[in-house]
Amino acid sequence: MSVPLPRRAVLRGAVLLGATTLAQAGAGGAWAAAARVDQPTIANCATWGARPPSSPVSVVQNRPNKIIIHHTAFPNTTDYSLAQAYRNSRDIQNLHMDSNGWLDSGQHFTNSRGGYLTEGRHGSLYGLLHGQSMVQGAHCVGQNSQAIGIENDGIYLDVQPPQALWDSLVWFCAFTCQQYGIAPTEIYGHKDFNSTQCPGLLHDRLPELRRTVATRLGG
Repeated sequence: MSVPLPRRAVLRGAVLLGATTLAQAGAGGAWAAAARVDQPTIANCATWGARPPSSPVSVVQNRPNKIIIHHTAFPNTTDYSLAQAYRNSRDIQNLHMDSNGWLDSGQHFTNSRGGYLTEGRHGSLYGLLHGQSMVQGAHCVGQNSQAIGIENDGIYLDVQPPQALWDSLVWFCAFTCQQYGIAPTEIYGHKDFNSTQCPGLLHDRLPELRRTVATRLGG
């Protein structure tokens, strides 16, 4: 979707739930949600004014098997607006392309401090909505062709994120687990794979995140 994320819905972290069980299904330990999670609104690259990639993105013809949580380590803005979410996405892309030399934003999706979700690397939203493929990212060494990466705006080494960001992250993770058949136990932080402080205190909250996502999925 390419319309702004309804702020009131994000602050509630609203999802529609049905049945109340989570069942393991299929080979490879994929999980199927018994409860349906509504799609959060995610602004696509065109909506927030992304530059085109410097070269074509690579499409992986497999489902990802995990989600990796990041923080941007940018200063913690008090501007929680949609406009700031779009500016942040442009700032990230400029940094990744102009300073890092990457072809596009490294992460698949971005979550603002106001709880607005945007597509990061081009093609990520298409893959998520269809649930069968992903684009290769550049967010975590060794995991870029098998993990969906979401950047949470801000730095959380000694402060917690705003509630709007947390609620949006839960909703996004629940929907992503549903779309790709990822078990909530397969939600990790960047520091689980690379030598980094990222995602700060969000890493300490991963058990809570996994439990809350499982509940949203009907577990």
